[in-house]
Amino acid sequence: MFGGRDRGTLFDDLWSYDLASDRWTRVDPSGDAPTARFGHTGTWVDGVGLVVWSGQSGGDFFADIHAYDPATNRWTRLPDAGAVPEARYGSCAALGPDRRLWISHGFTHAGRFADTRAYDFDARAWADATPAGAGPVKRCLHDCIWSLDGRLVLYAGQTDGVAALGDLWTLDLSDGWAQAAAPEPPARQLYALASTGSTGWVFGGRGVDGIALEDVWTLDLESLAWQQVPSAGEGPDGRAGATLIADTARSRLLLFGGVGDAAFGDTWQLANVSSR
Repeated sequence: MFGGRDRGTLFDDLWSYDLASDRWTRVDPSGDAPTARFGHTGTWVDGVGLVVWSGQSGGDFFADIHAYDPATNRWTRLPDAGAVPEARYGSCAALGPDRRLWISHGFTHAGRFADTRAYDFDARAWADATPAGAGPVKRCLHDCIWSLDGRLVLYAGQTDGVAALGDLWTLDLSDGWAQAAAPEPPARQLYALASTGSTGWVFGGRGVDGIALEDVWTLDLESLAWQQVPSAGEGPDGRAGATLIADTARSRLLLFGGVGDAAFGDTWQLANVSSR
């Protein structure tokens, strides 16, 4: 886990979480590390490491791309030739079936974006993959994930004059964007997202009324059908901007951080999660 913020304090620290012992450890790497920021993306890429792209610090926005390799404990700034995305924060990133890093939409003080681009780790270059035709409205504070049949799935977020969106879109690399049926979950932005097999998991975020949500939903990545997960026992307080990962070896989800009335530093698990 890299960076983030606690209200006005920005971080440039790197931490690892041991899934077997449930313990956090601060990492002290060498190399060319990203500067302190929030609103960036972090994506694991086999053979490359933790890839960090974009983000914000004060009035500055970033378009740089870095990789942390735990085998060497070193950061490297990756070359970024080609159609480099404009600097932004609040975008989304997901590793595609073509092993490229796909990003879409985002925000700067100059306005929001609606473009889609892909970074090739072999060519070390960006390509503009924005399809022709209608697509998701310009937005930020959303996330994206890949379906099992190779479509980029983009959900919710925020746009001009709308505090939280609730729409769901898929990008077919041959046919362009298509809007899915209206999702069942309430509109939200800055939610947490992870996947286990054919299931996407959504936790919390902030709704149209600005209240932090604490609900959990699943998205079938084949049918795009939603289902709410009933709450059982004590759970995390409502929050936005948390991080969610799948620990499939232990059939659980792990949630860290986020902001409600204050910033959180707690870690939670949702047990007995199917890896289907």
